[in-house]
This record gives sequence, structure tokens and C-alpha cells, in this order.
Amino acid sequence: MTPGLIGLIGIVLLLILLAIRMPVGIAMLIVGFLGIAYLLGVKCGLARLGMTPFAQASNYGLSAVPLFTLMGMLLLQTEFGRDLYDVANTWIGHLRGGLAMATIGACAAFGAVCGSVNATTATMASVSIPEMNRFNYKPILSTACVAAGGTLGILIPPSVILILYGILTMEPIGKLLIAGIFPGILQAILFAVMIYLQVRRDPSLCDIQPKKSTREKIVVLKNIWVVVVLFLLSIGGIYLGVFTPTEAAGVGAFGAFAISLLSRRLTFKRLWEALDSSVQITTMIFLVVIGATVFGYFLAAARIPMMLSSAFASMAVSRYLILAGILFMYFILGLFMEGIAILVLTVPIIYPVIIDLGFNGIWFGIIMTILINIGLITPPVGIGVYITSSVSKVSVETVFRGIAPFLAAMIVCLLLIVIFPQIALILPNLMR
Repeated sequence: MTPGLIGLIGIVLLLILLAIRMPVGIAMLIVGFLGIAYLLGVKCGLARLGMTPFAQASNYGLSAVPLFTLMGMLLLQTEFGRDLYDVANTWIGHLRGGLAMATIGACAAFGAVCGSVNATTATMASVSIPEMNRFNYKPILSTACVAAGGTLGILIPPSVILILYGILTMEPIGKLLIAGIFPGILQAILFAVMIYLQVRRDPSLCDIQPKKSTREKIVVLKNIWVVVVLFLLSIGGIYLGVFTPTEAAGVGAFGAFAISLLSRRLTFKRLWEALDSSVQITTMIFLVVIGATVFGYFLAAARIPMMLSSAFASMAVSRYLILAGILFMYFILGLFMEGIAILVLTVPIIYPVIIDLGFNGIWFGIIMTILINIGLITPPVGIGVYITSSVSKVSVETVFRGIAPFLAAMIVCLLLIVIFPQIALILPNLMR
């Protein structure tokens, strides 16, 4: 059998293992090892299996993952997400649909210091949905805005997805993180516009709460200083060239710990839970990255990326038509697979094609992140929807029915960034 055929058999075997619910990292390790052993010999396969875990675990760039994760978990355990929601609610809650818009704003702000969809969604669901229920927001709107807003956690930096993308593609992680700022803001604005259009068309979706006084608006701003300080320290430091992404993650984690301690919100139990959650998440991510690396070596040995690049390059069609096909493939995968699995499975194959077509690797990282976000709120997987449903005790079907307008907003955001790449690239291009 030719190496290409062996590569295709390996991909099919991997999909079968994923279909029977084998953990992604272990499935890729098994298939990668078997493929390398068949093509290059058992000794080569064992050598790769022995070297890769240490090489990836000691990767300096990957060390940002546990630190950014710890920063988010500390803020989650010490309930700073509630403070962010209170600020947004005080300023715009009096508008029709204002509480839902405040939820989107709080999700964006919390995502700017968290980087986790699960943490952002769970926090905002527990904080905002009871308040929206108090003002008679229909569940189809209140739960959908939380599920959609939670996806901002992996688009606005820090983003674990973008860090992993940088590790897999060798694109500069600092520029990838900064590139997510304007697309994240754009997506949040489009969500707010969609909420406004919904409540204008159907005013029965919610009631209006009383307007807060100017004094109350000014006083509540004191609660947002934590996010401002941590964002300026970590992400601002990356943009100005003061910190590497790993150094910024360390500063952010230490800052979150110090602020939580000084505010007297950090108990031993909360610290332990934050550390425990961080270890679990980091272990899962590292296993996936190690498996993806071994699987990537197998694909390279089978020449699958080169064959695809040559095939696409020989097509007498517009590169944007090929891009549309790739984006559609990611949309379909997002319906059935978890985001990190999609990332590590496809990037070794698709990234060389994107570069050969003349597209920017950083720009494509943002595009891919938005597509992963779309998968987070679309059935049947839609993990963001299931988290929201679990916390709010609203049926999954109700949440999915309310998602459609927000899904449309995400598709509009995706199209705007495809048409105007500078939305994602202007800040990275200005970096030192």
C-alpha cells in the first residue's frame, strides 16, 4: 500500500475511535504510533512515542496554558464575574433587552481575563439568568444570550484555542492573542444588535427595569478595576512587547491570586478548587497536544498535507471557493466534534493548504476560532448550550431554539472578517 493510502486508513481509524468515545489524545497517540510503525518501523514509532511527551510538556509556549487557566479559575471561584455583570447591568440594564445586552458585555469582559468557554458560560448563567427571570425575560432569550456570550471566552484573549493553534502552526502566539481583540468586540456588538432587533420585534420577550442614577453608575465602576488591571498587565504587556505570552500568563495568574487574596474572597477551599480545576483542564489539553503531535508526524510521513496542498493548488478555481469548502467542512465537523479535537485533528492537514493558497496564518486562526465557537452553540453537541441548560434548569430544546439569531450574528462576523481581513490583522501588524 502507498503511504497516502495508509494515511487515509489512519484518518478513518481515528474517526472510528472518536465515534466510540475514546479520548481524543489517546486515540491520536494510538493511530499515530501504528502509522509511524508501519511506514518507518517499530523502533521509529517507539522513539517518537518516547520523545514527544517530554518535548511537548517542556514547550515554553505551551506553559502559558496552565497559567492562563489558573487565572481564569481563580476569578471564577472568587465571583468577580458577578461584579462585571453588576457593572454592565447598572449602565445599560434599563434599556429594552438591556439585561441580555449586559450579559453579553459581562461575558466579553470576563472572557478577557478567563479564556475558557465553560467557565464564562457557567459563571454568567448562574449570575445573569436569575436576574433576567426577575424582569420576566423569556427563557428563549435569556438562556440563548448566555450560551452565545460564553463563546467570547475563547475569542477575546487570553484564548487557549489560539495558544494551541500557535503551538501547532508555529505562528507567533502573542500576535494570535492580540488578533482576537477586534473580532471579539465585533462579535459582542453583533450579539447586542441581534438582541435589540429581537426585543423590538417582540416586546413581550422582556420587561424594562428602572434606570439607575448617575451616582450609582459611577460608584459601581469600582468593581471593574480587577479586569482592567489584569487585562492591561497581561494582554497589554504582550501588545507592547513587555512580556512574552508565557510571562504575561504568569503575571496574570499571580495578579489574580494577589487580588483575590487582598479582597478576602480567596478561602483555602476556593484556592484548592481553582488549582484542582486548572490541573484537570491542563492535563486534558497536554494529552491532546501530545497525541496531535504524534499523529501529525504520521500524517507527514504519509505525505497527506503535501498531497492535499498539491491537489488544491492544481485546481483551476478561485482560492476563495476552496476556502469556502474548507469553512463548510469545519462547520460540519463542529456539529459533531469538540473544538480542541477539531483543532488538533485538522490543523496539521489544513494549515499548509491555507498558506499555499496565500492566506495569512494568523487571520485563519481567528476564522477557525469563530467556526469552533459556532460549533459550541449548534446541535447536537453544542457544549455551551448544555452548560447553560444545566445551570438554568431550562430545557436544551428551548436554548437551541433561541440560538438561531446569535448564530446568524456569528456567521455575519465570520463573513466580515473574511471580506475585511484587517479587522483581525490591524493590531498584530502594529505590534513591536
